Amino acid sequence: MRYWAAFLLVVIFCVSCTNPMQKGLSEGSWLAQLQVQDGETLPFNFDLKNDKGQLKIDIFNGDEIIKVDEIKLMKDSIRIQLPVFEGYVKGRFNDTVIGGEFIIESLNRVVPFKATFGKQPRFKTTQEPLTDISGIWETEFSPNSSNSYLGKGVFTQNGNKVTGTFRTTTGDYRFLDGAIDGDIMKISAFDGAHAFLFTAKVTDSTLKGTFYSGNHYQEPFMAVRNESFELPDADSLTFLKAGHEKFTFDFPDSDGRHISLEDDQFKNKAVIVQIMGTWCPNCLDESKFLVNYIEEHPELDIAVVALAFEYSKTEEKAFQRIDRLKKAIGIDYPVLLAQYGSSSKIKAHEKLPMLNHIISYPTTIYIDKKGEVKRIHTGFNGPATGEKYESFKKDFDAFVKKLASE
Repeated sequence: MRYWAAFLLVVIFCVSCTNPMQKGLSEGSWLAQLQVQDGETLPFNFDLKNDKGQLKIDIFNGDEIIKVDEIKLMKDSIRIQLPVFEGYVKGRFNDTVIGGEFIIESLNRVVPFKATFGKQPRFKTTQEPLTDISGIWETEFSPNSSNSYLGKGVFTQNGNKVTGTFRTTTGDYRFLDGAIDGDIMKISAFDGAHAFLFTAKVTDSTLKGTFYSGNHYQEPFMAVRNESFELPDADSLTFLKAGHEKFTFDFPDSDGRHISLEDDQFKNKAVIVQIMGTWCPNCLDESKFLVNYIEEHPELDIAVVALAFEYSKTEEKAFQRIDRLKKAIGIDYPVLLAQYGSSSKIKAHEKLPMLNHIISYPTTIYIDKKGEVKRIHTGFNGPATGEKYESFKKDFDAFVKKLASE
């Protein structure tokens, strides 16, 4: 009898050891790599820990930390759901390697993914940098083409390490983190929605390189030093067309109720209308800012409403994305579904024909208590832009307080 009791204890112990939360996946630093194009890899670092039986990951991009807590293991399979956004990593693992794919189903995008355990640099370097790129860079993406657009590179270099971002008229390219190896710069960012890699050959006055977005898109860019360069005024790009005096909309919320600016909740209030998408990191930055601002200024007589343009293939999926975003960052203002099945700016313009065009998500419309449009701001330059973000916050505060008091 004692023999069988002892045998049973051994079996129970062995079974408990197969609990997926207890096996494999070493705790500590990991280096992940996404396969993009031209044989290039997009790296990022993350830390993994087991917090009282729950696996958690911190993804690092420069000063940004993305916290991930939706991680499921089943035997040797793993699924990592990135926060807020649709994208997830799915694959197999052992204690020191995760192999699989980064997937965004609605866009039919699949990017090969591999992560290895151990503290490793984001980009390996073998040479001292030949120059210091700290400063401002006037940038043109897709130069000499019909798709050309301007950017402003803002970088800080410390030895081989480089951090910073590219600003554009439609927003910023996130917290970029990388290195210079001799005369080659490589910087990257991964935020769960976008996977960005910039490579360039560097001189003391020029950058000539390629921008990769996942494994589905790439374009060339050129940059020159210009400490006085500024992008076009973000308040001058989108406006009401001649003959239109008001901005109007009528779209449903997740309960099926159609909401418009004629509703009582907006009467005699200053209104901020955010044209956005749940898939858009710059929109997420702006949404977080708006949520915090409203919480910090309950005395202001303002209302906020968001119009979501979603690429989810069904209305049900689109509202699921909206509800996930609202829950994740605490949005309590209406987020209406303006469009699903495509995030095309051309189709978005068809839904809002009173505007001359929509060239960016987000685009933010400021309306006074009389219903008059006072400002339309294209894009959003978030925390990655440093001083520009701090300047925006001061200007926003002054403008909205004036709007609410009129």
